[in-house]
Parts: sequence; structure tokens; C-alpha cells
Amino acid sequence: QVQLVESGGGSVQAVGSLRLSCVASESTDSRYCMGWFRPAPGKAREGVATIYPTGSTTYYADSVKGRFTISRDNVNTLSLQMNSLRPEDSAMYYCAASTVCSGLYMGTKYWGQGTQVTVSS
Repeated sequence: QVQLVESGGGSVQAVGSLRLSCVASESTDSRYCMGWFRPAPGKAREGVATIYPTGSTTYYADSVKGRFTISRDNVNTLSLQMNSLRPEDSAMYYCAASTVCSGLYMGTKYWGQGTQVTVSS
């Protein structure tokens, strides 16, 4: 079972930046899709960004395209660079890992505990 620990959340003013990190208990780059999720109206959590094994393919929600960048920093660390933040980006952000993925969809997942992002206007 993969254990995930997020960090990097905090409070920032609109148009500011934050960088979230997620450290896994094992190497994930060759087997697991990784992603960042946040709660959304009518959904438990929505996909914000996902990255496939090897990091060759990424997907983004329309609301964050051009502002957020997901990347694998090394074999067990995932990052989300968040620029031009908006108040509506405020949420708990969760890191996830799965061996099944399609676009922003990920199958049965391992979850981190979440890190809070608050953007003030």
C-alpha cells in the first residue's frame, strides 16, 4: 500500500503562487498514475491535474489550464506548481496514486491526508 504525504499548502493573495508537494512511500514513476484532486460541488473530489507513469502525459482541468503545472520531481515526489491563484482555487488539495487512469479519471486510489490552500481576494 502506497502512503502519500502532502505539504506546501497555505494562505496567499490572489494572483500569488504556491507549490504543493507529495512524497510517496515507494517509487511511483514506473507504475502509478499520480494526481491532485480537490472537492467540488456535487462531487466528492474532482481531478485538478494528473500525470502518467514516466511523466510523459499530463491532463488538467479546464479551470486550471495555463496556471497549474503537475510534475514528478523524482521517483517518489509529485509537485503541483500553482500560479495566478484565484479565490475559487481555495480548497483542500489531495494527492492520489492509482495503477488505472484515463485523462483526469483515476481508478481505485491511494490518498494523502490533504493540504489546505486558501486564496484571498
